[in-house]
Amino acid sequence: MDVMQAIKTRRSVRAYSSKPIPTDVMQRMRQALRYAPSACNIQPWHFILVTDSDLRRKVAQASRDQMWMADAPVIVVACAYPEHAYKYMGGYGNSADLDAAIALDHLTLAAVVEGLGTCWIGAFSEPQVKKLLKVPEQVKIVAMTPLGYPAEKNLIHPLEEGKRKSEADIFSIDYYPQHS
Repeated sequence: MDVMQAIKTRRSVRAYSSKPIPTDVMQRMRQALRYAPSACNIQPWHFILVTDSDLRRKVAQASRDQMWMADAPVIVVACAYPEHAYKYMGGYGNSADLDAAIALDHLTLAAVVEGLGTCWIGAFSEPQVKKLLKVPEQVKIVAMTPLGYPAEKNLIHPLEEGKRKSEADIFSIDYYPQHS
């Protein structure tokens, strides 16, 4: 599968089988995170791979009771170090969130190639998840994703063109479009 096919095939999977992820596949998932680019190659991140079933249930509860997350054999929690990140994004912000998000997106695409499913999770109580996973105060939890095999094989299929905005709606050349 080439990268464009992976991009067009990736979906938010919300039902997982209990099939474990083989060690070699999990190693490739770790490498997808590890080799992601970051501003100035600072890599201001840490990824917690939650594998304990009881802990996964507690993380799912702290994620607005999205209990289906706990069915995946792994929940990947993307953490960032704002104090260590590149400090001049747009002239005012730091790169921590963006860097961690890029790495997590690399994981989602690598997962598709391996037949795994993911789902971006942004709905969670950061204080609760931090307490559960013993994340220090200065570390930010950016997002999470379950990682596992979809419960149904037919859940992953190419995106229908009609479900995306048209190119005319999302691209312009040289300047931002001026609407009256």
